[in-house]
Amino acid sequence: MSKTGFWQRLRFKFRISVLNENTLNEVWHIRLSRINAILFVFGLFVVVFALFATIIWFTPLRNYLPGYNEDIRRELVMEMVRVDSLNQQLTFQQNYLSAIRDVLSGEIASDSLQTLDSMTIVQQEKLMEERSPITSEFIAQYEAKGLDNLTLFAQPNAVQVPAFFRPAHGVIMSHFNAQAGKYGISIVTPANENIVSVLPGTVIYTSRTMDNEWMMIVQHGNDYLSLYRHLKRLMRQPGDHVQAGESLAIASDKNPLKFELWCTGNAINPEEVIAF
Repeated sequence: MSKTGFWQRLRFKFRISVLNENTLNEVWHIRLSRINAILFVFGLFVVVFALFATIIWFTPLRNYLPGYNEDIRRELVMEMVRVDSLNQQLTFQQNYLSAIRDVLSGEIASDSLQTLDSMTIVQQEKLMEERSPITSEFIAQYEAKGLDNLTLFAQPNAVQVPAFFRPAHGVIMSHFNAQAGKYGISIVTPANENIVSVLPGTVIYTSRTMDNEWMMIVQHGNDYLSLYRHLKRLMRQPGDHVQAGESLAIASDKNPLKFELWCTGNAINPEEVIAF
């Protein structure tokens, strides 16, 4: 098979005709070779590809492409966090107004009221201390089988885990990994979010970091130590005593909050003891 014969077959033209079925007159015809057909299909593919690329690039469909507009996705996460924070603040305001209405109507005495933060702390402590019937049955069954490692749940003198308060509202972006040198977690918070103390304690150290932000260390009971980084403005000074849930500082607008929890010199995974 010679090259001349191959190119002749590619360039050989065929006549495609459209006939009238009744009169058999030719209505339309076209002369087309193999190479023309190949070029036509290729051109059609290019046109369709360009059309789809134009539609995707100049319409909102481009936002669904993987890796496109990460800034917008991050802003959506921040807006979701802000909406969640606003919903919680609205609930607090509704409870506050309801309490005032009940006091004014004489249904309850004003001295019997507690602050909203105190009520939240008490409720969390009750939830952590209460034992459900299913848990009690589970412990009883395995203790009866001689598994002594679970009897610590039934010991009245066992060490009680304190009820930790969430340091801030937000989305956890970086998790605890001691093997990789990450001794805490990173939390993306809304703008001007209050950073609160996770336990009652005393502020023992504050310092300005290299990126012109603040850090704070709070000493708690039972040898617990909490560390907060990337703070925009401090609301407490060294030596100040704070309660769980009280404001410590304002979160940074540039960097996520870095939170670490230590006990007797060992780093603890905050996600294992705090409900985020």
